[in-house]
Amino acid sequence: MVTDFQVRKLKKYLSQGKTLEVASLKAGMDEKTGRKYRDLEKLPSEINAERIRDWRTRDDPFDDVWSSVTPFLESNDALEAKTLFCHLQRLHPGRFSDGQLRTFQRRVKNWRATAGPGNEIYFPQKHHPGRLGQSDFTHMDKLQITIAGQPFDHLVFHFVLTYSNWETGTICFSESFESLSEGLQQCLWQLGGAPEQHQTDRLSAAVNKPENLEEFTRAYQGLLDHYNMQGRKTNPSSPHENGDIEQRHYRFKKAVDQALMLRGSRDFTTRQEYELFLQKLFAQLNRNRQSRFLEEQAALKPLPSSKLDTCTRFEVRVGPSSTIRIKHKVYSVNSRLIKEKVNVRLYSGHLEIWYGQSHIENIPRIRGSNKHYIQYRHIIDWLVRKPRAFENYRYLNDLFPTSRFRMAYDTLAQQHCVTNAAKEYLSILQLAAQKNETAVDDALRYLIAEEEPINATEVHKFLSLKQPAEPVTDVSVQTVTLAGYDQLLEEVHG
Repeated sequence: MVTDFQVRKLKKYLSQGKTLEVASLKAGMDEKTGRKYRDLEKLPSEINAERIRDWRTRDDPFDDVWSSVTPFLESNDALEAKTLFCHLQRLHPGRFSDGQLRTFQRRVKNWRATAGPGNEIYFPQKHHPGRLGQSDFTHMDKLQITIAGQPFDHLVFHFVLTYSNWETGTICFSESFESLSEGLQQCLWQLGGAPEQHQTDRLSAAVNKPENLEEFTRAYQGLLDHYNMQGRKTNPSSPHENGDIEQRHYRFKKAVDQALMLRGSRDFTTRQEYELFLQKLFAQLNRNRQSRFLEEQAALKPLPSSKLDTCTRFEVRVGPSSTIRIKHKVYSVNSRLIKEKVNVRLYSGHLEIWYGQSHIENIPRIRGSNKHYIQYRHIIDWLVRKPRAFENYRYLNDLFPTSRFRMAYDTLAQQHCVTNAAKEYLSILQLAAQKNETAVDDALRYLIAEEEPINATEVHKFLSLKQPAEPVTDVSVQTVTLAGYDQLLEEVHG
């Protein structure tokens, strides 16, 4: 195919007095083609443009129904052409075949480009040093990270400065205000200053119930005031307005995935090891942003003298079952506190229980709604006195600290009546509370492995002797040979 460049070369050589044969050869075309373009005095692109037809080769099959289509297009931008096409097929059975879908889609596309409403415009923003920081939560589940072989389902509170793209983040487990407060403050103190403005999405996930909106707004505004920052939120259904952090989510998780591939394993010994891995990765990502980051640092506001307390406070009364309810979750406390009011400080990862001015204990915060965390040490003394309450206890599964405790109870239930099995098991559980849960677990492992009688006396004897537990036996599972199944099927059908 001859190009405009070749024709220009042809005319150049002809103007220099070269023969048509030589000029054509130098331009990379034969003499016949050269003569054609010499006589036409037009470029190939100009000829091709003239060939483009502006007429239809056949009648438009949608002409007489188009007037019924445009009202749908005008009233709803999101309506797809395929949906309208199926609507026409239902209105006019047998008239429009599936092969005409592409023709209809082209007509809809042409109408939207020439007569339809204008599309939303995204206006590129100019960023200024120290002006704006954006944050959001991002789920890390798809990266399949494990801690000591166990799935580690978590989120990362992700923060970025929009001018330099300097970023950092912290591990959390829910989109709660406590996670937001703790994560943002940790990021700001790592940064060494605060930007003028902090932008988030609508924070709907951090507001657990609509009736808590005012309380949440007051707490969040208090956090912003403490760091002298202005708060900004995106408009509803407009994630692009938080575009910097959304884009960094994608690139950050891709970088984590690549780093895990290089590491050769997605399993970490401890959470601390994983946190160190993430901080090293953030440092690596920020390495090439230093020049703009130094501009940002110079424009940041100074930090206050101390961090703001990141907890949410509750005052609750301990119920007759020795439990409290915090944000739709049930936690047990010591039975001494029944009917008393306790103060609870809810952090992103744990609860602090206070009575008066005394700090009683810390309890791990559980995730999800309508869940429970019952510590058998809180209630075991009274369960021993009321063994009949054990079998139908609402939170029964929380009274088996390990799988061996469950195995021990199942064995006792086979050997004794329900009441006696409960009494014996609760005596063993009381030993775990009074002595050492790990040692009792080892004792049960020994008794089960040696097929010895399982009861509180034998467990106590094992603990008294301080006999070291046998090492855990490695279990080797042979590869299944499918030929054995084939042979079995042949014998059955034979």
